[in-house]
Order: sequence, then structure tokens, then C-alpha cells
Amino acid sequence: MEPEKDSLPDPGDAAAEAGNKPYVEKASLPPTAEESALPLPSASDFEETIRKLEAEKQQLKDQLLRKQAEFENLRKRLSREKEEFLQYSLFDTVKSFLPILDGFELALESDGGSEEYRKGVELIYQQLRNTLQKLGLEVMEAKGREFDPHLHEAIATVVTDQHAEHQILEEVQRGYLFKQRVLRPAWVKVAKHPVAKDNPSQSDVEPE
Repeated sequence: MEPEKDSLPDPGDAAAEAGNKPYVEKASLPPTAEESALPLPSASDFEETIRKLEAEKQQLKDQLLRKQAEFENLRKRLSREKEEFLQYSLFDTVKSFLPILDGFELALESDGGSEEYRKGVELIYQQLRNTLQKLGLEVMEAKGREFDPHLHEAIATVVTDQHAEHQILEEVQRGYLFKQRVLRPAWVKVAKHPVAKDNPSQSDVEPE
């Protein structure tokens, strides 16, 4: 007769047996002495915390708005400076062309040369003047206007009572503006009224 072998428990039977047992919730551990000693936050504590968070939120919002305003101001200033630089970077360059315009005007006022030559000079003059005007050059009208020391330079005065005091009688050299800025003042002759003579002294009145 063969000896009996020790039978081993079947894992499946053990799992089945465990599955048939009811679930028992583990009991929570009681709080420690240190945890019991901590005070619980009150409603006023929560309100104070909320107020602090709201104040920090508003402070951060204000800082953000200030930074945005500073950045916008910086952007506008840089854009303005860039625009001014682009506008006036040609100031000296355009000014260097003024003697050339003067030369063309003198040539057109002279009687020398043929008609075809005169037309050619006038055509070049108009092309150059139109190009400079597109860049911002403006002709300053002076004759007949009142003298303005910011726009005109008086090179002579003409004593006369036929015109208003300080009226510009003649434009010797044309003035120009460049983008509303004086590029070259106009050289002008200005009217000046004669000084009135003192009235002759009256003779003493004889006593009655």
C-alpha cells in the first residue's frame, strides 16, 4: 500500500474562501496627542485668510496694470523717437539741395540761352523741387506778410509810409520749411515808417 501524500491547499480554494468572507472596514486610528492639541481654524480665521488673498490679488493686479502702462508708454516713446529720427534724418541732406534750387531759379530768371535750353532747365528744376516736396520741403511765402523773426531774417529796412510797419517788401532769398520746421529763414527787406519830426515850439503867449 502506497503511503498517503500530504495534500497542499489549492490557491483557488483559498481565494474563493476569502471572497466569501464579508468585508470588514478597518477601524481608524485615534488621533495622537499632538494632533488633538492643534486648534481648529474658526470662521473668522477663514475670513481673514480670504481678505489677505483678495488684497494680494488686487496688489498683483495693480502691479500688472502699472507694468502694462509703463510698457505702453515706452513703446509709444520709442515709436515717436523713431518717427522723429526718420523725419529729420534728411534735414541736412535736403538743406544741402537748397543752393541748387537757388541756382536753377537764377538761371530761369536770366535772359541767356535758347528757348529749348530754358525749357530743359525748368523741367529739371520742377522735377527736383517736386521730389524734395514729397520728402517734406515747403516753400515759405514771405512777400507782403508781416515780419516774423522766427521765419524771416531782415537784411535791410526801407523807410516808407506807403506800407504797414514791418511789412515785408522784398524777398531777397527764398525761405523753406521742412516738416513744419524752419530749414532756412527767408532773407527779406522790411518796411519802416519814418520818424515823426518834433512839433516846432510855440511862441510864448503875450499876457492880456
